[in-house]
Amino acid sequence: MRANPADQNIGLKDSRPQGRWSHTYAALDLGTNNCRLLVAKPNESGFRVVDAFSRIVRLGEGLASSNALSEHAMDRTIEALRVCSSKIRRNDVTRLRAVATEACRRAENAHLFVSRVRDETDIQLEIIAPEEEAELALVGCSPLYDAPEDPEAFALLFDIGGGSTQITWLSLSAGDHPNGDADTSILGCISIPCGVVTLSEKFGSGEDANGHVSPERYAEICTYVREHLAPFDAKFGIGAHVAKGAVQMVGTSGTVTTLTGVFLKLPRYDRGRVDGRELEFGQLEGARDTLLALDRQNRAAQPCIGDQRADLVIAGCAILDAICDLWPVGRLRVADRGLREGILHGLMRSADREAASAGD
Repeated sequence: MRANPADQNIGLKDSRPQGRWSHTYAALDLGTNNCRLLVAKPNESGFRVVDAFSRIVRLGEGLASSNALSEHAMDRTIEALRVCSSKIRRNDVTRLRAVATEACRRAENAHLFVSRVRDETDIQLEIIAPEEEAELALVGCSPLYDAPEDPEAFALLFDIGGGSTQITWLSLSAGDHPNGDADTSILGCISIPCGVVTLSEKFGSGEDANGHVSPERYAEICTYVREHLAPFDAKFGIGAHVAKGAVQMVGTSGTVTTLTGVFLKLPRYDRGRVDGRELEFGQLEGARDTLLALDRQNRAAQPCIGDQRADLVIAGCAILDAICDLWPVGRLRVADRGLREGILHGLMRSADREAASAGD
């Protein structure tokens, strides 16, 4: 039995609409580089995570040159999705949404991959547009914005992915929330073809014979990213608002959380110490300089990086530098949350609406 892709039921025991409290939820995010799953149950503050999974799959490997997902990348990804399917069944998940982003948006053979996933894992992937990806990330990150005192306040939310980088420009207002959260409204968003995988493939590793990154190649990547961001900046006059001090910035990506872990000198990654932390740009630059001074082998030895990301983190740093140079807000709120959390909140609201309709 196949379920609606936006509301799948895998291993269901009882899917009668009784509101959010009667369900276990799962959100799956399949990007260009990573496959991530959260399984959660609702609580008074939102939800608590009961299971999770994350694996680097590099689904978009070689996509820039071929415009197609390779057989090896698809096989590797489906193996990870089998693990996700097992976790979904084991936790008796009754509401699931599984989304795919940039790699599947760009690949000419994405429909064949989606069919394989459905047939081999019983998971129905939904390829979402960049605009919806930005909206879901905003929902997931909304608790991280400070309620503004100024009536004219704005925020930038960025997500550095494997195949693309999403930038969302928001207006902020003081919301009527007990916890002081701000109300947000999307003014514009852009998805640029600058992700850690796509840029690493386009520009190469940029490493010399000793494994160090060439400053010239790093600067070239930064310039390339800024050229893609400039029209968005001009359209909304973002730089002028930044100059007035009216802009908050939130970053959600492996690049930002990795740099935070490097700055904190964590012996192992600790989400509790990273998520929600505010860093000055200078602190991020110090962590970046630490990584740029290392060769690939020593970058891989960093506890918050590892071998699979050692060749990608430099491209991520260059994207972040381009963003911070163009919009010098001065400080950044770090988010180890986003798309999956936004999906979970959406599934819970949907369950509440169904229960209310059933009671009418």
